Amino acid sequence: MGDLAGVMMFFWIVIIVVAFIIEVNTLDLVSIWFSLGAVFAFVASLMGADEMSQMWVFIGSTIILLGLTRPLAKKYMIKNKVKTNADRLVGKIAKVTKVIPIGERGEVKIDGKFWLAFSKDTSQFEVDERCEVLAIEGVKLLVGKLKD
Repeated sequence: MGDLAGVMMFFWIVIIVVAFIIEVNTLDLVSIWFSLGAVFAFVASLMGADEMSQMWVFIGSTIILLGLTRPLAKKYMIKNKVKTNADRLVGKIAKVTKVIPIGERGEVKIDGKFWLAFSKDTSQFEVDERCEVLAIEGVKLLVGKLKD
């Protein structure tokens, strides 16, 4: 084994460890694929592959692992979204209690509670008009016109 082969093995071990440490500290599935790709490249170096082949093994395996597993991992990861009982309001009908001018806030009543509301529509909502709750942003409801 030549000097360069030993350097490459050390290089892959460093990549494995550094990427793993980053992953453990972030828990965002950012660098685990680089760590796994480096494992494959390290194995290739043990099998006597030249440096360019090791790099291609690293790049190829990282891309393949990323493409195959990241969508599944993201689907099952819990992000920083905290579900609340208010989420059930999305899709319900609210009644405007204070005019919602274009680009400004007004007020709606839904389930017996008053909420600040705003609209991204290009029209104003008048008192007693009914609207649909599209989303909750902070303590305000995003409302839209009812669909016919």
